[in-house]
Amino acid sequence: MPFGIPFRTMGQIKPFATGGTVTTSGGYRIHTFTSSSSLVVVNGGNFEYLVVAGGGGGGAGGGGGGGAGGMLTGTLTLTPGSKTVTIGSGGAGSVSNAIRGSKGNNSVFDSITSTGGGGGGSEGDVGGQSGGSGGGGAYLGDGLGDAGIAGQGNAGGNGVQSASCGGGGGGAGGVGGNGSGSGGASGVGLSSSISGSPVTYATGGFAHKTGTAVVGAANTGNGGDGEQSSGGAGKAGGSGIVIVRYPA
Repeated sequence: MPFGIPFRTMGQIKPFATGGTVTTSGGYRIHTFTSSSSLVVVNGGNFEYLVVAGGGGGGAGGGGGGGAGGMLTGTLTLTPGSKTVTIGSGGAGSVSNAIRGSKGNNSVFDSITSTGGGGGGSEGDVGGQSGGSGGGGAYLGDGLGDAGIAGQGNAGGNGVQSASCGGGGGGAGGVGGNGSGSGGASGVGLSSSISGSPVTYATGGFAHKTGTAVVGAANTGNGGDGEQSSGGAGKAGGSGIVIVRYPA
């Protein structure tokens, strides 16, 4: 054994990988992916992960908020080699009262897949769409919010015609609110500190009664807001993210 190189048994070899944007915090080596790529595992072991899919787009004309992208956390045991990382894009907001917002795209890390958020309903296509979290329904005809996937997200809220307001998109931490005089509330997201500091991901889109609808922020998996005004376009959902870490 060369002088100065410590002897380690196989059981003492730490996980190690390359790929993404690499940082260290709190004794962890952290790989953050905001675009599709690969994690190349050099030394195998246990790898913690956060996988968030793209959020759904919001509906138009009293439309519902887009559902948040599915959010999954956990630990994978990985062997050396290249592991797929796919970052789901956010769904487009509806540009016509006749169609609902588009579904977000899935995010993938190796064997883990988070499902894109459902689009919000619009005047002529009133029901929300299912997804990681479900999109909210449009106000017209009391459009129904659709379901989320257990363990990834929650259902969207219902539109309420008497309130002239759509339902909020579901979030990773809670269901979207039903339409009301103050708008259809966003389903709350969930906080993760895997990056080294707490960040909230996968919040549902808000169904606006008044005010300005906004897009889901990039690399959050947030749903896009529903637009209240007739002829106004719903907003796009935010793209997803994958973060992986292990002891440094």
